[in-house]
Amino acid sequence: MTVPVNLAAYRERVARAGILKRQGHVAKVIGLTIEVVGMEGFIGEVCDIYVPGEEQPVPAEVVGFRDRVSLLMPLGELRGICPGSRVVPRGRAMTVRVGEHLLGRVLDGLGQPLDGRPLGNGVEVPVHNAPPPPLARRRITQPLATGIRAIDAFLTCGRGQRLGIFAGSGVGKSVLMGMICRHAAADVNVVALVGERGREVLEFIERDLGPGLARSVVVAATSDQPPLVRMRAAFVATAVAEYFRDRGRDVLLLMDSVTRFALAQREVGLAVGEPPTTRGYTPSVFALLPKLLERAGTSPRGSITGFYTVLVEGDDMQEPVADAVRSILDGHVVLARELAQRNHYPAIDILQSTSRLMPDVATPEHVGVAGELRSLLAAYRQAEDLINIGAYVAGSNPQVDEAIRVYPGLMDFLRQLPDETTGYEETLARMFALGKGA
Repeated sequence: MTVPVNLAAYRERVARAGILKRQGHVAKVIGLTIEVVGMEGFIGEVCDIYVPGEEQPVPAEVVGFRDRVSLLMPLGELRGICPGSRVVPRGRAMTVRVGEHLLGRVLDGLGQPLDGRPLGNGVEVPVHNAPPPPLARRRITQPLATGIRAIDAFLTCGRGQRLGIFAGSGVGKSVLMGMICRHAAADVNVVALVGERGREVLEFIERDLGPGLARSVVVAATSDQPPLVRMRAAFVATAVAEYFRDRGRDVLLLMDSVTRFALAQREVGLAVGEPPTTRGYTPSVFALLPKLLERAGTSPRGSITGFYTVLVEGDDMQEPVADAVRSILDGHVVLARELAQRNHYPAIDILQSTSRLMPDVATPEHVGVAGELRSLLAAYRQAEDLINIGAYVAGSNPQVDEAIRVYPGLMDFLRQLPDETTGYEETLARMFALGKGA
């Protein structure tokens, strides 16, 4: 008697066991896109491309498909890849090894050490994680002292809040980030340098971060790296921050910059055939931004307070990426070139900046005095041209008279040297003194 054989069931069991791997080979390379045939993979899967004469394969990631052809982009150098190069899928997406051993270390965009020392044992976690569920996020009620008077007094940040730092090039973003890293009241700092100049990485670590490196993890992907590596640096840094947050730490995540992250995703999107939309950005850019930015925030145990710099093109605050990021985050800090040209540092324009959670984390007295001083500064700015040419007549407007009297002390309060820090209580005391004088 012949026993019927269920071939489909056997095939399914073999596929689940992972005994056989269907390999592919390189058919074509166009720009940074590698077309591979004969391979079954999934979006985000990491593959190894074996190059003749090289011991180590070139890692690549599946980014799309076209007519049964897998589209890959390299996570390393394309040099040596030729038609017919063997491609073997790893069967998993990218992961990073996290743990306490990362404190004081500098990693590349793939989570490998840049400082020449081996990494210790840790836990492998996926780079791509879902944001915390909305109802699992604790409400933000506690302030986070940054040590910067302009922020603590007028743009008070809460533990778990996400703030954007918007500025053009050369206005002082990196110096401000270094000040926040050194002086903020956080347990752990995670710094992502996405698309930075190679020269600036060591400068930031030694000059701006300084002693703060001991409680920090730096993830750096310079501008010469492939676009996927620059993008992954942002996700790796966020995954590291999530590890410490889930262990009850208050984490400070600083990313410089979201704009270069968006540019890297635009390169990937255009390479796989996405249509360009607003100013050449592909739709995937605006779909990916909330997936990255929403991962920061509070959890049942810890918090991630995020500061994300946005490089506004031509100081245009309505630029597409800046506008999209501003709508996602919980506030924005605007650095004004006009203030920087006056040697006013940090060049924070408090009239253009806002913290949406300040009323929840600051006392009513604090919010009231900050609003009063804002009104006086706005009145001074409105009459500034008349004041400068001597055309303003004292007594014409009581609010402007008061603003003229308070203005020198307020400007002195808002100025701060890079190595200078002020405690939260001292900042409030000085601000209240200015408010009483008004």
